[in-house]
This record gives sequence, structure tokens and C-alpha cells, in this order.
Amino acid sequence: SKMEAFSYDNKLLEPLTYLRSIPGKKIRTKLIQSFNHWLSIPEDKLSTICEIIELLHNSSLLIDDIEDHSDLRRGLPAAHKVFGVPLTINCANLAYFQALRKCIDLGEPKIVPIFTDQLIELHRGQGMDIWFRDNYQCPSEEQYFDLIKKKTGGLFKLAVLLMKCYSSDCRDFNTLMEPIGMFFQIRDDLANLTSKEYSDSKSFCEDLTEGKFSYPIVKYFQKEDNTERMMEILKKRTCDVEVKKEAICMLEEKECFKMTNLKLIELKKVIFDEIRNFGGNQNLEMLFNHLSKIVDK
Repeated sequence: SKMEAFSYDNKLLEPLTYLRSIPGKKIRTKLIQSFNHWLSIPEDKLSTICEIIELLHNSSLLIDDIEDHSDLRRGLPAAHKVFGVPLTINCANLAYFQALRKCIDLGEPKIVPIFTDQLIELHRGQGMDIWFRDNYQCPSEEQYFDLIKKKTGGLFKLAVLLMKCYSSDCRDFNTLMEPIGMFFQIRDDLANLTSKEYSDSKSFCEDLTEGKFSYPIVKYFQKEDNTERMMEILKKRTCDVEVKKEAICMLEEKECFKMTNLKLIELKKVIFDEIRNFGGNQNLEMLFNHLSKIVDK
């Protein structure tokens, strides 16, 4: 019966409900809403598109934490640590298809192909990330940018493409979307390895434990000839704070954080120039000024 299905759904979607209950910054939603300054689509369509993006974003985090062996998400136990890996995978996959269902219900024929293509891109980006990490091969800077455009830029791009289905504004916002996706990822990369608030906790420089080739590490491999020790540390998947501090010192010494900062400043400039090219957008500019606090130290 309908009633039984409903109570089951609650149980099956519990990992997602749990993740949603951990307060996040809801940046994606704010970003999408600020784009509506240009696209001016009806409020109900906008809110459905925000729901679709949030569903996909949160589900991808559930899977991400499993694929990265992360114990924590925003300082609390990751969903799969609470509900187990099998239920969490199933929940995330169920939510992907619920998002697809919402797309179909919007009733605009162009939407499903757009949704499908962006999800393919997203999985390509995520897959490349995992492949480099688990084959102990550092991507070139160009490969890294390609990967994050797919992985982090994918959902922004999907949101804007979905909005464009309902807008009379036919401009291609790619030149703005790509640097935004890159800014987000590289900012995350930097915060993960330099944030003070994590320094004694379990999540100190978690990207090192994960063995991830994040942007500062990509810069290190680009600049340093003798990368054996760094590779050894990344291969260890270490939780040892001292070893991680050693890696941070190596990155400091080669000015990798400084170069990462410069990249963010450069991206921020591109973003603001592009916003101006598109005719200005106060909310978007405010959002980015707020996000750049970490950059302009």
C-alpha cells in the first residue's frame, strides 16, 4: 500500500535525512538564486531546480565519503559510518533517480538529456579523481583543471542549463560557470590543508589521509624533482599527525600554498570580470566577496 511504501522510504532515505540535518552553507542554492537575476525564471521552477540540485549534491556527498573513506563530514560522523555502506549507497542511488523523476515531472522535453549528460560528466570527473589517487599518479595541472571542471563545475552547470530551459536569456554562461567551479574546488583544497580549526581534530588535513592529489599537491609535483617522500606519504593513507605536518612543511617550502592562493586570486578576478561582462550581479558579487575571505589573507 501507499502508506507502507511511505514509511519504508523514510527508513531508506535516512542517510540523506541525516546528512541534511548537519548544517551546511547552502552555497549552491544561493548561487543558483543569484543567477536568476539574469535568467528571471518563475519562482516555482527555480525552487524545483534548487531541490533537484540539492538532492544530487547531497547524494553525491554520501557516495563521495564512501569513495574517499572519510570518517567525518562537517565534523560529524559520515552517513555510512552511522547507517553502513550498503544502505548509504542504495539511498544515494535512490535519490539520484528521485531527482530524475523531478526532472521528468517538470515536463520540459529538453531537461532529461541535459540532466543525463551532466551526470555523466560528474561521474567522469569523480572517476578521474579516484583513478589518479588509487593509481598513485599525480595529474598535470591541465588534467586537474579538466577533472574539477567536470566534478565540481558539473552541478552548477546543470543548474544553469536547467534554468535556461525556462528563460528567454540565451547567453552561454560557461565562461563564468567554469571558473566558479574551479574556485570552489581549489578553495576547498586550500582550506583542507591550511585551516587552523581542524589542526588537533581527527580531520586534520584529511586530504592527505585520503591520498588525494589536490591542487597544492599538484603544484608540488610540478615544481619538485624528488617527489619520492611525498608520494610515500600519500600512499600511506596516514592518520599520523606528525607525518602530515611533515608533508605540510614540504608544501610550505615549495610555496605550494602561496601558488594556490595566487590561483584563487586569479580565478576571482576572472569571475568578477565575467560577472561584469554579463551585465553585473550584486548578489553574486557579494557571495564571492564573502567566499574569498580565505583567499585575501
